[in-house]
Amino acid sequence: MTQTEGIRTPASWVVVGLDNGGTTDNATVLDATGSFLVDQLVEIPSRVLDGPELAVEALADSFENIIRITNTPLTLVRAVGLDTPGPASATGIISSKGATNFSQVSWHGFDIRAALERRLGLPVVYNNDANAAALYAHHRYFGPEEAMQKSSVAGIVGTGFGGGVVDNGRVIKGAAGMAGELGHVQLPVQDILEDGQPIPRCNCGFLGDVESFASLTGIKNNLLPYWLPQFPGHPLADEPIDRAAKMLRGYGEKEDPLALAVFGQQAKAMGKLFTIAANFTDPDVYFIGGGVVEADPSFRQWFLNTVRESTQLRAEQLAAASFELVPDRDMAGARGAAVAAFDAVMAEVPKTP
Repeated sequence: MTQTEGIRTPASWVVVGLDNGGTTDNATVLDATGSFLVDQLVEIPSRVLDGPELAVEALADSFENIIRITNTPLTLVRAVGLDTPGPASATGIISSKGATNFSQVSWHGFDIRAALERRLGLPVVYNNDANAAALYAHHRYFGPEEAMQKSSVAGIVGTGFGGGVVDNGRVIKGAAGMAGELGHVQLPVQDILEDGQPIPRCNCGFLGDVESFASLTGIKNNLLPYWLPQFPGHPLADEPIDRAAKMLRGYGEKEDPLALAVFGQQAKAMGKLFTIAANFTDPDVYFIGGGVVEADPSFRQWFLNTVRESTQLRAEQLAAASFELVPDRDMAGARGAAVAAFDAVMAEVPKTP
C-alpha cells in the first residue's frame, strides 16, 4: 500500500511496529508523544512460506516502506517492535516443532527477532501476535497513565485461539514465554456441549480446550461436523468443510440458527475461560478480538453479550470489571508491537530525581 491519506510525519523520535502474518506484514510508527503516525493498514507480502531468509528481508522491506511513506529519518528510529504468530519463545525463537505459518524445517528453532535485529541494526522487541494485540487493547482502553495501574485479559479468535494477560501495563510472558497461551486452557465442558455432542479435540492433542471450540479450526474440525446434521438441508452442507467454516460468520450476521448455535458455543467457551481467569488475575477488563468480532456490529454485540452472560463473576467483580472489543482490530498487532518497543525505550530513559 502506498496511499498517504491518514499518514503523518514525525516531530520527534519514534519506534516502528511490525506485525508479521501468514500472507502480509503490516507496519506502523509511534512517536515520542504516544501518537501513531498511521491510521490505516500499510501492508506488503510477508513471504513466510519462502523461508526465513526471504521472510526477514520482507520484514526489512516493510520497515523501510513505513519510514519512507511517513518521511521518518532512520536516525529518529529508536527501536522496532515485532510480533509473529506463535508458538515461539519470549525472545522470538520459533518453536522447535514449527508453527502454522512456519512449517518449513528451516523455521524450526529460528530466532526471528535476532535475525531482524541484525538486518536492521536496531533493537528489536518481540511479542507473539495475540500478546501484541492484547497490549494495544489495554493501552488504548486505559490511556498512558492508567494503563500502568490496571490489568486485563484478552482472547483473540482466529485460525487458532490466542490470548494475552496484561498486568500493570506489561504483558506477562512467563518463564518459557508461554504465559497467555489461553487457547490451550482445558475447560469444564458440561455446560457448553449438547447431550451426545463429542468433546472437541484440539490440534495440540488436548480435549475440550478453548481453541477446540473458539477458533476457525475448531469450527471446521469439531463444531460444524456436529451441528450440520442437526439442520438438515442447510446450504452449508453442500460446501467443502473448509469453505463452510469460513462462510459461517456471514450466516451468523444474518442470524442463521445453525451459525448462532456454533458461535454461541464459542462464546460460552470464552465465558468459561474468563471465569477461570477471574480467579487467577481478577482483571479490570476482559477483551475479545479476532475474526469473530470483525463483523456486522449487531452480530459482534450479540457475541460480546453472550460471552459476558457466560462468564461467572462474583458481585464485586461484576461491579469492577468490563467486557470490551479489541479496538482497531486489523491494526492492533502492529500497534501493540510498537507499544512494546516504546515501553522498552522509555525504560532506558534515566528517571529525574
